[in-house]
Amino acid sequence: MADGGLGKRSRAWLRRHRVSLRLSLRVTIAALLSLALAQILKVPLPLWSVLTAVIVTQMSVGRSLKATVDYLVGTLGGAVYGGAVAVLVPHSNEVGLLTVLALCVAPLALIAAVKPSLSVAPITAIIVLLVPTMTHASPLASALDRVIEVALGGVTGFVVSFLLLPSSAYALALEAAAGTLDQMARAAADLLAGATQGLDVDALHRIQDGIGDGLVQLGAISSEAERERAARLVTGPDTASLLRTLLRLRHDLVMIGRAAGRPMPEALRPRLQSPLAQLASAVADHLYASGAALLARREPPPLSTVEMALDAYAAELAALRREGLTRSLSDEDVEGVFALGFGLEQLRQEFTDLEWCIAQWR
Repeated sequence: MADGGLGKRSRAWLRRHRVSLRLSLRVTIAALLSLALAQILKVPLPLWSVLTAVIVTQMSVGRSLKATVDYLVGTLGGAVYGGAVAVLVPHSNEVGLLTVLALCVAPLALIAAVKPSLSVAPITAIIVLLVPTMTHASPLASALDRVIEVALGGVTGFVVSFLLLPSSAYALALEAAAGTLDQMARAAADLLAGATQGLDVDALHRIQDGIGDGLVQLGAISSEAERERAARLVTGPDTASLLRTLLRLRHDLVMIGRAAGRPMPEALRPRLQSPLAQLASAVADHLYASGAALLARREPPPLSTVEMALDAYAAELAALRREGLTRSLSDEDVEGVFALGFGLEQLRQEFTDLEWCIAQWR
């Protein structure tokens, strides 16, 4: 029994961390392969090739592509600039060397501060300048060596990322979007269930915690997925429309959360409690089903159930208005009730857009 439980936990851990384990394997293979190639080609500093291969081997192919391009561009720029300064500016003594070092580092450090993707440029310039003082090679030879070493490591890392257990950012974007929809489903159910009695600030924060982080993660993965599409490594719909729809859903939940922060007026609560509970269940079920459909790349779930629940709530609210039960409410109560209704109607539109997005990914 104990062995069986340990086996289940081990398999569960492996499933949860399968992407990280694949990355670990890719990084290890990239490091070993770059070192072997560097030794075969007899490059002066195999360390630089190995470090580059490790740095550019990323979680997804799209991220590896960006890291490789950024690293190669930064290295080439740093090597060319550092080599030019070292050749053109005399530095036969310590003062001259300090002057040349300042000329190499200052402008490249400014460029790296403005554009962090080129942060390797000043490091490369320093190596190009200082390595010749230790190896007695010329600055131009040092610059060329650095470019060759980095190119070897960069290409090795990218090829390993592309060929060995590749993780497509496109697939990771679907997983992230489905996970965010699950978070939204739980939040919507809790917000709508608590709207009649009202929710305090701590409860609202607890309910919506994590959705923002999930969307930030999805945004980063979507950028990587678009790089894969631009490089024709994958084909399919763009991820921007899906990200925009989820962002709008997030805004709607924030709006509903603000309305739920105030208890529903006593005069309306008995009549709206039941349709609101049915709506909470329908909205949560639809979001869960949408996430599952997106992940499985199948038809989106039908909107009929959630639309009927929205219509039922709207009809009951309209009946309360016709009966004059809203006339005696305070301005704050009226504002809260209709803010909730507006947020729910916005959900209807977002669900239509979400249905279209899911259909595009089939």
